[in-house]
Amino acid sequence: MAENIEKPANQKCRVGIIMGGLSSEKEVSLESGRNIFSRIDRSKYEPIPIFMDSRALLWEIPVKLLLRNSTRDIEEDLESEARAVPYESLKEKVDVVCLGLHGKYGEDGCMQGLLELLRIPYTGSGVLASAIGMDKHASRRILAAGGIDVPHTIPVQKKRWDSERNEITEEIVRNIGFPCVVKPSREGCSTAVKKIVSAEGLPVALENAFLWDSTALVEEFLSGTEVTCGVLGTGNPEALIPSETIATEEILSLEDKFLYGQGENKTPPRLPEKQIEKIRRTAIAAFEALKLTGYARIDMFVMPDGRVIVLECNTLPGMTPSTVLFHQAAAVGITPAGLIDRIIEYALEVHRDKKGPL
Repeated sequence: MAENIEKPANQKCRVGIIMGGLSSEKEVSLESGRNIFSRIDRSKYEPIPIFMDSRALLWEIPVKLLLRNSTRDIEEDLESEARAVPYESLKEKVDVVCLGLHGKYGEDGCMQGLLELLRIPYTGSGVLASAIGMDKHASRRILAAGGIDVPHTIPVQKKRWDSERNEITEEIVRNIGFPCVVKPSREGCSTAVKKIVSAEGLPVALENAFLWDSTALVEEFLSGTEVTCGVLGTGNPEALIPSETIATEEILSLEDKFLYGQGENKTPPRLPEKQIEKIRRTAIAAFEALKLTGYARIDMFVMPDGRVIVLECNTLPGMTPSTVLFHQAAAVGITPAGLIDRIIEYALEVHRDKKGPL
């Protein structure tokens, strides 16, 4: 159970903003962390930028390192310009951790488990929900069991592919068909995502996915309106105004998602009001089915027949300046500082009241 961290009226809550990390999404994480640091309400919080390097070591970094172009640039001068923060001393430095991490070892329950052992409150979902949310196949099975539409999906383990590729290919042809999409089960930011149009393209696409995960997913190619919807809250979550995500190519790219001016997002989407409300209800249903908490972003497709299909649930969605989460919050009158404040307050509330790990 997290300790009550109420402070005297004149003492600010110390927020450790952890960014960087080991995943394929570490550059996006850096942008998220920088934006949180710049937007946070300094009348209420004392932000402390903490960088996780490629060895998973933590460093309190000065602003001049925080503003470097890339994680590699930051790592070059950590020894001389930053202050090492051993895990066991993190609790002495911060009252709550605002996780700007994305992807493996940051979004998948690993960091959440460490913070549980250290008894430090943290933003976002707990250990189990984070792990399931990162694993697209596991989360889709749970969502489907709850009556929520998900893409037709076949998981392919690398060991099985190495010995049974003909049988797997036949299964994909029979049950998924073409075109289809191949992706790693536990990656984000469109890493190793490939649309293929025939069985001949399967080996290369799968081998590329296996560079990132031992399990790849082969799923139906969805042709409809791609949307995404933020959800906020703990016991009674609320869905924000969804956005339509418009890709520059057939599959949304990393640049479309996070590079300012590259992708196009429309909030609200160009859909009838009844369909928008269905998107919001589906987002809340997915949030609750996976037992998420604090905040998340649910990515979906609206099909021509009106079905809303959930692609994935992002338990630590991007918090970069151009991310749709800030656009959606603005649509209901929440400022960037206000959104960050809510996320931190949710963390303090849920960790204060929990029994055992979140």
